[in-house]
Amino acid sequence: MKKRTAGIAAAAVAVVVAAIALPLFQPWRLATDKVVDEALPGTAPISTQTSSTTPPTVSVAPAQPTPPVKTGPRILLTGKLTTHEHRTSGTVAVLALPDGSRVLRIENLDTSDGPDLKVWLSDAEVIAGRSGWHVFDDGAYRSLGSLKGNHGNQNYPIPADVKLEDFRSVVIWCDRFNVSFGAATLA
Repeated sequence: MKKRTAGIAAAAVAVVVAAIALPLFQPWRLATDKVVDEALPGTAPISTQTSSTTPPTVSVAPAQPTPPVKTGPRILLTGKLTTHEHRTSGTVAVLALPDGSRVLRIENLDTSDGPDLKVWLSDAEVIAGRSGWHVFDDGAYRSLGSLKGNHGNQNYPIPADVKLEDFRSVVIWCDRFNVSFGAATLA
């Protein structure tokens, strides 16, 4: 009888632990991927396909001169992602768009999926290895939002009030466990 009671108690404890641990740790996210492939902001996609088989013709000359072509995004800062808690690779760039706004562009991102991942600008120095995992929330940081996907190319608007000179790194931050998945020094 005592063995049966102990077995039931152990099973109950296991169920309670699983009910708490599974939502908190979300271990299945280590096996899931989300790919995001956003276009480079400030550029228009060019279509090379046509449904017509006849060559284009111009019937009249344009009445007004052609407006000047707008310039594309200008690169302000760049960096290469370094692995921390989870293997992470890709590049980051802070771009100035023709309309005066700024965006953080992450390209060729490859990292693990995880719970509550954010993209931050931070004043912390990127330190390689385990000693660099927890430094980014020690000083000033600014969240640019949740990570859209753990693979691909993504854009994150940078608010106009953010002074880029106050930040020296970009970090993919797990807010749930206060740890960096990967980070890049902005230069």
